Amino acid sequence: MAARDPPPPTSYAPPDVPPGVALFLTIPYAFFLPELAFGCWVWILVAATHVAHPLLHGWVMYVSLTSFLITLMFLLSYLFGFYKKFESWRVLDSLYHGTTGILYMSAAVLQAHATIVSESKDLKNYFINTTASFFAFITTLLYILHAFSIYYH
Repeated sequence: MAARDPPPPTSYAPPDVPPGVALFLTIPYAFFLPELAFGCWVWILVAATHVAHPLLHGWVMYVSLTSFLITLMFLLSYLFGFYKKFESWRVLDSLYHGTTGILYMSAAVLQAHATIVSESKDLKNYFINTTASFFAFITTLLYILHAFSIYYH
């Protein structure tokens, strides 16, 4: 039996994560800080309103706060190099951000509904809910962009 030749090497090698501050200047990792900032504003604004619909605001708070904490853990894992221990870190990152984008879309729609309902009750809460809805949709867009850009990067 003849020995088989090894397969030719592929020319594709996944790019490494840039170290230090360069992480924040490289797509898709540049999305981390805006995701954290806008997500933080969502749960701060929702927490500042009068809760007329506890179920709606509870889901928005759960999604925004949980996403904030997990995204912060992802950012710290990139900054400290913990991602190097796993081969499938890119897939995990893409799946997390894609799933979070979907969950944030549901939270943004529920927040928009709470905004519409609060329009006739209190003008101050209406404006706070409007701003929270805006930031929730922006955060949704950021998570989806991050998911696609890490997948195709």
